[in-house]
Amino acid sequence: MTAGSAQSGVGRIIDGRYLLLKQVGSGGMGHVWLAHDQRLDCDVALKEIRFRDVREGSEEHESRIARARAEARHAAVLRGHPHVVTVHDVLEHDGLPWIVMEYVAGAEDLRAWLARRGPLAPDECARVGLAVLDALTAGHERGIMHRDVKPANILLAPDRAGTPGARILLTDYGVSVQPDSPETRWTRTSVLVGTAGYLAPERAQGGQPTAASDLFSLGCTLYFGVEGHGPFDRDSHLGALAAVVSEEAPPSRRAGALGPIIDALLVKDPALRISAERTAAALARIILPEPHPPTQVDTGSQPAWAGLVTSDGPGGPAPPGRPPGGPSRDHDYAPPAHDQSPSPARDQGLARERGFAAPGSYVPTAQASPAPTQHPAYAPMAQAAGAPAAYAPRPGQGFGPPTPLPPQPGAGFGPPSFVGPAAPVPGPGGRRHRRTLLLQVTAALLLALSLTAGVIWGMARYDGTRTPVAPYGARVGLSAPLKKGDCVLSDPSPAPSSGIPRLRLDPSCGALRPDGQVMELYKARSFEEAGSDGPDQCAERTKATADKLAWHVQSLAVVPTREGFDATGGNVACLLVGKHGPVYGRLGPLRPYGMTFEDATQMQQDDCLGHARGDASEYTHYELVSCDQDHVGKVFRITHLTTLTPGKKPDAEADAQCAADAPPQRLDYPADTYVSHGLRSTGLWRKGYYLVVCSIERLDKSLIHGGE
Repeated sequence: MTAGSAQSGVGRIIDGRYLLLKQVGSGGMGHVWLAHDQRLDCDVALKEIRFRDVREGSEEHESRIARARAEARHAAVLRGHPHVVTVHDVLEHDGLPWIVMEYVAGAEDLRAWLARRGPLAPDECARVGLAVLDALTAGHERGIMHRDVKPANILLAPDRAGTPGARILLTDYGVSVQPDSPETRWTRTSVLVGTAGYLAPERAQGGQPTAASDLFSLGCTLYFGVEGHGPFDRDSHLGALAAVVSEEAPPSRRAGALGPIIDALLVKDPALRISAERTAAALARIILPEPHPPTQVDTGSQPAWAGLVTSDGPGGPAPPGRPPGGPSRDHDYAPPAHDQSPSPARDQGLARERGFAAPGSYVPTAQASPAPTQHPAYAPMAQAAGAPAAYAPRPGQGFGPPTPLPPQPGAGFGPPSFVGPAAPVPGPGGRRHRRTLLLQVTAALLLALSLTAGVIWGMARYDGTRTPVAPYGARVGLSAPLKKGDCVLSDPSPAPSSGIPRLRLDPSCGALRPDGQVMELYKARSFEEAGSDGPDQCAERTKATADKLAWHVQSLAVVPTREGFDATGGNVACLLVGKHGPVYGRLGPLRPYGMTFEDATQMQQDDCLGHARGDASEYTHYELVSCDQDHVGKVFRITHLTTLTPGKKPDAEADAQCAADAPPQRLDYPADTYVSHGLRSTGLWRKGYYLVVCSIERLDKSLIHGGE
């Protein structure tokens, strides 16, 4: 058999356990599927490694299988890391390797994210970079090099609160390697492993993979994040490789504070490239600025990114040859190209060359007026505490090169709204004292005015005309608390790992084909308890109904916000929602007798069915009745087909599946009187999920008496 010829598709069962539901991704190595683990009743992602034109049993075939095993093994080492997609297992099916992974609902890779939303702001990109760096560092500490860091291998997904892109994951360890591992190396030396344009120059020239080469790839990825294209994108792979080796990255126009970090990561010489530790510290300073109180010497505080360029006060002794407290002369301290040994002096020189302030190094303050050439093109200067940068982007403005204000004599580098303390003026001491006193009085008056304005604003904001609080927040969008029995529609489809989507009510509980229904309310004693205990309490309170339903449903806890907690009475709304589509109407004990089923997915085990109208083979021709009265049939089993037989009628296949999975005699019904009838959902069958509800009925179509 030619490798790669094995049939794959929706409805296929892999390894007797994993039902393929839909293809969610595809690449050069194969496909990624959303699958259902029938043994554990949960969704997983299955990565199918496809071989094109590779003969089974060949060296390349064995290499691909070994690579899949290595990916699973390397990723499994990092299992539990918050920024690595969890790998559960690796298996072989029909001669092909499959990797069983965590399914991340609502995830998009960074490439797709930017295609829909545009480039990231520098602080957003820094957050992505810090998460990916954390994952890479965890692997590096265990000797695992990723070797293929790129936008397509970074996933952004909602967190449990539903915040888009809050969860950041590094995936695809398919080409990762442990250089010191004794395991067999299956990568041919003549083949470059990685992605052109994101490959480190030393790797493009045949060098060994190192942590530094992963950092270069991270730099390319961060450049892509803020610019929307890679620094070495070219029309061909060879062109991209040549650019990586011999060309400098074009200056970034949108990187802002992130620019110096990207530059330091894209240094061609791996020995001079910034370390992971310093990269992490620099990224963290962009995301979480460290405020510094202003002083007479430093008339401002650091902006979020100023740690990359300046710092308040001397962080240690000045480097040799530099006067303490004097202006910086960055161009005087370049590291020797031949010096590969780590040293503070070399690190400080490299940091200055790339726009970073190395720990313990001297940095200029606002005391002097440095020449414009002493600052990197995108490096902001010190500014007033709490004030926006003078060149901060306005709404609708891009992150282009900033234009810092020229320094004023004796003043700091703050924005126009801030005037630093004046420089000392020759003259009698009383004159200086009067001027200082005048400044203090002016500041006090300004503070009083701002407090008065705040009180007036607060009175206007909190009078009786304020807008009602949305109990679950603006994202969920509901203006009133949910009640037990409410049917809801969602956009997008709900999933616990994606948080709570935007919801709206379906008052009819059926006409709009709702995605879920509020089954219970959990009353919490506090907002904190609602958030911590709500999901588990809801899962417990809806489990009995979920276990009986035909359709795969899941529990979803809609937790009120802190502001909306009192409006809901402290109640968390416990929903049951469909995993792969709508629930069509009311569920479980909330369904009234006499209700006509909109879909077979509304049926559950032990339901008694009345014949409402029309052809009894269709689920819409049944209604829910009490088992104490006469009924047409009773639901005893929920099952499904794995594949369809060509040429066989769907209804006949459903009946045959029920005859095999739920024969009457197994349920103590005589086979000569009763039959197991299969009811199917035509909508789901069109999607390739062949769910079947098995109902025990009489062969002669007569009614079953109540209590029988």
